[in-house]
Amino acid sequence: MLAFFKQFKLFFLVLLIVSGIIISIFYSILKVEQPLPVYQPNRIDATLVDSTIQHKKKYHTIADFKLVNQNGDTITQETYNDKIYVADFFFTTCQTICPIMTDQMHRIQEEIKNDDEVMLLSHSVTPEIDSVAQLKRYAIEKGVNDAKWNLVTGDRKQIYDLARKSYLVVKNDNSEDYGMVHTENFALIDKDRQIRGIYNGISPTSVDSLLHDIKRLKKEYE
Repeated sequence: MLAFFKQFKLFFLVLLIVSGIIISIFYSILKVEQPLPVYQPNRIDATLVDSTIQHKKKYHTIADFKLVNQNGDTITQETYNDKIYVADFFFTTCQTICPIMTDQMHRIQEEIKNDDEVMLLSHSVTPEIDSVAQLKRYAIEKGVNDAKWNLVTGDRKQIYDLARKSYLVVKNDNSEDYGMVHTENFALIDKDRQIRGIYNGISPTSVDSLLHDIKRLKKEYE
């Protein structure tokens, strides 16, 4: 028996290699990238979620909204109808994480500038400071493409509720006037107004993942 195996050693070696190649090819063909998860309030850091919905396990979507952008235009959920978009919360006078977040949003803007399916949405957490004129100055300074990226201001309570009851990305500062401690989080929203990912907006690596996930999400609509 040993002599038999020695005689056909080369044959079995080639057979083993070919079998490995065939298995790898079949694995690649059959391997299907899983869809992105749908984020629910009960699966997100509780400090970012309003206490009234922390228990919610399914059917979470972004609420209707009505805000004003850097050009004085009214921006609603209809503006983002049938769009994939990235949302964040910032303020123009921030000197810490916001400039980094804005740079990363600008990076995303450049990647999607020719993609009609994808947009950006940045909400001011200090709407009393960030007037339309202030947002416009900031937009010009930061190279915002008005066709792709809306910087919005409006009613403070509405923005607070969007941050903590819809996008689930901002902490409460426990003040009585709907105070928000903005965070570095970016939220990826699908065409059904569901959260499909949350990313660190000051981490280039995390934003790399976001850009990759946009491509994955687009495939779900092909």
